[in-house]
Amino acid sequence: MPSAPVKLAVGDAAPDFDLPIAGGGRVSLTELRGAPALIWFYPAANTSLCTRQACDLRDHHQMFLDAGYRVVGISPDAVSELDRFIAEQDLPYTLAGDESHGVMEAYGAWGEKNMYGRVVEGTIRSSFAIDAEGVLTFVKYRVGTPKHIALLQEKLGL
Repeated sequence: MPSAPVKLAVGDAAPDFDLPIAGGGRVSLTELRGAPALIWFYPAANTSLCTRQACDLRDHHQMFLDAGYRVVGISPDAVSELDRFIAEQDLPYTLAGDESHGVMEAYGAWGEKNMYGRVVEGTIRSSFAIDAEGVLTFVKYRVGTPKHIALLQEKLGL
């Protein structure tokens, strides 16, 4: 029997991570400390809903920068696919690949979900805001793509 998925809450310490990023290099929770960050998990680069969500974040990226946030998208894609996603959609923020989905599991963003009437295991579209000390200030599992930006504006005071 599979173990129960992790469910993080506001006030929890954000799980540490260190992942490869598009364009080369790595991103880690340690590197993000000192400023707030928005971490969003999505199922796959260059798919319709994920592209819509990524472009909404692109179109509102300055709002996050103005509030001091660094934006990091994490998916189970290979870095080569993330490079293509950034190039095709002109994405201005960091995209990281979690091919083993270990970071997603640590955040509770990997598990069973219902897709078109079938239960499958995969990425659970989720968003987390982390303060400068690495503490979660916002947690949302099963993010609705069309309302993602409005939800973040409301909950993060942007």
